[in-house]
Amino acid sequence: MPRSIAHQTVDELGGRASVLARQRADHIELDRLLGELQATTGTAQEDVLNRIDRLVFSHAFAEETVLWPVLRRVLPDGEQLTLQVEKEHQEVNELVSALERDGLDHPERAARLERLVEVLREDVRDEEDVLFPRLQEAVTTEELRRLGWRWAVVRRLSPTRPHPTVSRRPPGNALSGLPLTLLDRTRDLVDAGVRRAPGQLVPAGRAVSRALAGLAGLVERVPASRAGDRPPTSR
Repeated sequence: MPRSIAHQTVDELGGRASVLARQRADHIELDRLLGELQATTGTAQEDVLNRIDRLVFSHAFAEETVLWPVLRRVLPDGEQLTLQVEKEHQEVNELVSALERDGLDHPERAARLERLVEVLREDVRDEEDVLFPRLQEAVTTEELRRLGWRWAVVRRLSPTRPHPTVSRRPPGNALSGLPLTLLDRTRDLVDAGVRRAPGQLVPAGRAVSRALAGLAGLVERVPASRAGDRPPTSR
């Protein structure tokens, strides 16, 4: 049985440039943020959730674009393995979308947050204990480093918000990635500005943020954005 990457040294993972080391670093940060999420309430909790979103969605998009196609190519059961994680990613998209839509006072908020934490931790375990040890066995250390550089670049240029109707696989995720990235990251800047803005500018900033969200919704509904799921995982 391959050894979990959670228990390997950085050198065993292929060095800091390896995709395995980069992935584990993100997982460690996610675990810290999940603990912080569970220790806070109200608007402070919402701030932590926003930081989790910015980490999780760019991380997952880079996995789906760069890593899962490789796993499907090099492992005989890669299709089944990646489908399971894609379903977890999809559930995270749907949970965060519901949390954003319904606000702080919704009666299902606590249950949704509890399930979100559970799914994210399941996803980390599936990746660290199953997928990545199998990838480690199937490719060379040099290939892990090449994948690490590709994954890091794509992660920097990925959407940062939930898009539950977009395909979890190419070509849909690749075709929608650039416009959604531009809209999401612009909205991130606008929302950060709203938090610092004088009171009279807040309504205008929120209106801009809603307009950007509306444009992202249009991109999500383009048929090409939904292409590629077999079987479908997106909503």
